Amino acid sequence: MAQQAYMTETDNGGSGPERPVSRLRRLAHRLFGGWRGDPGIWRRGLVTAALALLLALVMVVHSRIPNRLGNLGSLIETFLPWLGLAILALLVLGVVRRSATALIALLLPAIVWLNLFGGLLLSDKSGTGGDLVVATHNVNADNPDPAATARDVSASGADMVALEELPASAVPVYASALKATYPYHAVEGTVGLWSKYPMSQVQAVDIKLGWKRAMRATVSTPDGLVAVYVAHLPSVRVKLEAGFTARQRDKSADALGEAIADETLTRVVLLGDLNGTMNDRSLNAVTSQLRSTQGAAGSGFGFSWPAAFPMARIDQIMVKGVEPESSWTLPRTNSDHLPVAARVKLDMPS
Repeated sequence: MAQQAYMTETDNGGSGPERPVSRLRRLAHRLFGGWRGDPGIWRRGLVTAALALLLALVMVVHSRIPNRLGNLGSLIETFLPWLGLAILALLVLGVVRRSATALIALLLPAIVWLNLFGGLLLSDKSGTGGDLVVATHNVNADNPDPAATARDVSASGADMVALEELPASAVPVYASALKATYPYHAVEGTVGLWSKYPMSQVQAVDIKLGWKRAMRATVSTPDGLVAVYVAHLPSVRVKLEAGFTARQRDKSADALGEAIADETLTRVVLLGDLNGTMNDRSLNAVTSQLRSTQGAAGSGFGFSWPAAFPMARIDQIMVKGVEPESSWTLPRTNSDHLPVAARVKLDMPS
């Protein structure tokens, strides 16, 4: 009696463990194999397709969404990059529903999102040149170890460091920890500036709060004078009954913008916690005059808050009359914000 042998064949013609490519092929077949010849792929997923088109519309007209209702426009603009997650969620839903209509509709919000933010992710704009390194950090008034935070920030190699949310009791601690690296410093209210270079014309900037949370100083760098502003704009809140409450922040931003507009020096650097992103139209008084170093020379979004899971870049370095070369976030400290730093070129060709 003839003996018959049975053998399981694999893609390479022999027996053995299944290759990963085979598993991927089988998964793809499960997801897409039943689509051919299925007329329902055009009828299913109409709601998903409608949501995709609505998402694209929100991203296109975000600057025109009114702020009259709970500052809705500013709230959307603050977290605008995260709408990319909504695109991914709709993509998964479209695949699960086997809807060609939904997947085609999703091309529109994907293109809009890439047009808005793709440049931050798909290109490396960072450089190594520049004449001056600056850093800013909201150190948190309840910081349990100010000295350690000061050492962490100074380790960045910055020529100037701005600190915000400084309680009066902690100022001597920060001053002592930074003294060896930064022989010049000034504090106005709850903000301060530490510098390797001499400072003059230090004064508080009135941002309509009733107490000092902004300052200006002239810094004498080897390449000339630079006007340096340090600011901590009021916090914003998201409340169910009131929406995105930012009226005081917006008022202070307008006042800061007026001060910068009156600046007589041509080279200006703004460091601080603005409690808003570059997309927020309520900061136009400031953002219309200055360039974001992250937007001009950074890679990625550079989110700085909250430190445990950064979702927005509200800590800003902005410049005028100088050229951003690179911009980045620094390692986490004891604060609820990440420090941010930038390298700029002062000696620009005229």
